[in-house]
Amino acid sequence: MTEFLAGLSYIKIGLQLLLKPGIRRYVIIPLIINTLIFTAIIIYGAGQLNDLIEAITKHWPWLEVVRWLLWPVFLLICLTIVFFCFSLATNLLCSPFNGFLSEAVQRTLTGQAPAASARTGGLLAEMRHAVKAELSKLGYFLLRAIPLLLLFLIPVIQIAAPAIWFIFASWMLSLEFLDYPMSNNGVVFSSARPILRQHRALALGFGAGVTLFAMVPVINFITIPVGVAGATRLWIDRIKN
Repeated sequence: MTEFLAGLSYIKIGLQLLLKPGIRRYVIIPLIINTLIFTAIIIYGAGQLNDLIEAITKHWPWLEVVRWLLWPVFLLICLTIVFFCFSLATNLLCSPFNGFLSEAVQRTLTGQAPAASARTGGLLAEMRHAVKAELSKLGYFLLRAIPLLLLFLIPVIQIAAPAIWFIFASWMLSLEFLDYPMSNNGVVFSSARPILRQHRALALGFGAGVTLFAMVPVINFITIPVGVAGATRLWIDRIKN
């Protein structure tokens, strides 16, 4: 629990880091992109979610009595799916800037640039690297998300499905954001997973913090830069050595 709470605290640390000189300028472009995409997602998603619940309760009228429960359950599922699926496009657009942000945070905290930055070829080289990395993460996510979604259809087990899904979302978000500082320092995604398993509680705490932060209206627009900055500090403080 101590490690979990420690990981959770890096969301606040990430938020504080964004205000530091030398870091702020790397947040502007990702913030604009994130704001536009997430605004569109929220407007479209809220309407679709309401229509889905209406269709379900119309087909199974007895579920009307638990409508109050359906909203948070469906919201948790949809937020996670939407975040990962749409964040693929967002991260492909923002990834070079997220990489620069992570590099700026590391340079501010340690006085040194990452040991193996992938940005020597400029934005085009970084975009190619980003596509490969994001597709690897998407494949990893889908192979595990689809079986987990089936848990919501199994009687009795479906009661625990939201909690299991939240843990999975937390793990995926820790992988997503810690990949930036780890990649900057020469650790590829396939090698990052076993490293984070050694710090599972720490990673889950950080991922849970990102998940909860992403659910808060308005401030969730800065989820990605906060996650990148917090992950970079977490990597330097507790994982790198």
